[in-house]
Amino acid sequence: MTWWCTGVRWHAEGRPALGWYGPGRGQRESMLAYGTALAFRARGERRCLGVWRGGRWTPCPAGAVVAGRATRGQCEECARVDRAHSVAADTFTDDPRPYHVYVAWFGPGLVKVGITGVARGGARLLEQGAVAYCLLGRGPLMAARRTEELLRVALGVPDRIPYARKRALRARLPERAERARELAELHRRADGLGGWPESLERLPCDVVDHAGVFGLADGGAEVTGVVSELVDGGVVTGTLVAAAGPDLHLAVRGGGAVVLDGRVLSGWRLEALPGEGEGSGMTVPVRGVAAVQGGLF
Repeated sequence: MTWWCTGVRWHAEGRPALGWYGPGRGQRESMLAYGTALAFRARGERRCLGVWRGGRWTPCPAGAVVAGRATRGQCEECARVDRAHSVAADTFTDDPRPYHVYVAWFGPGLVKVGITGVARGGARLLEQGAVAYCLLGRGPLMAARRTEELLRVALGVPDRIPYARKRALRARLPERAERARELAELHRRADGLGGWPESLERLPCDVVDHAGVFGLADGGAEVTGVVSELVDGGVVTGTLVAAAGPDLHLAVRGGGAVVLDGRVLSGWRLEALPGEGEGSGMTVPVRGVAAVQGGLF
């Protein structure tokens, strides 16, 4: 039975895992732990995973091949179907569930506002690689959306940040207290704004810090390279030392750490190599980093 990797997943309590999909068999997970060896070989071609709906995968009808460097394990048609029911893309506006409005901190001066379903807890912020965050309000979807736009304009912060920029700033992290001060100031400014929808409940400032969960000490985590793609027969080996968002940081042979972006894992069949660890090296394309960059296996 073939199992296809679906990438890095995060549980709300702060545990990373690799997800797997087996046609006709459903989903499973492999929990990840810092300090343990990770070693596997990619096999065959990277295939479209299909569409995730109702807690399960619907297979791609074309069984399409996906480019190795793509950060999404879907063909264009399946991605289009996903977008047609996406809260993030504002195409699914009648969701009756409550939503949180948050401000997330990724590095000095780099913050964003966003919304996430209350039922998801902090999982969305873990998936984004937010080093710290605080909630601003809670309410219906459209009220949360209006508040997000109000805060984005009034505070001069974006609602989207390129992932490479988040990764780069994790190499140099200030102390936890400084992160908390920056978020507390943004919360104070947001709370002082007029124009919030009446249906949105304002929440007190309570900063949640993920540095420990991610395995990042104050000062950050430098890396020497990033796995740009997998290839048939290509080997990835190392010791998992940190993880943030989709990134996994691997300590590798010869010293240093290489980042494996979990988004390029989705759609591959991966063959475990027991007992390999960081001593056996890598045979997948790894690009160097021109500047100090932070990441996770």
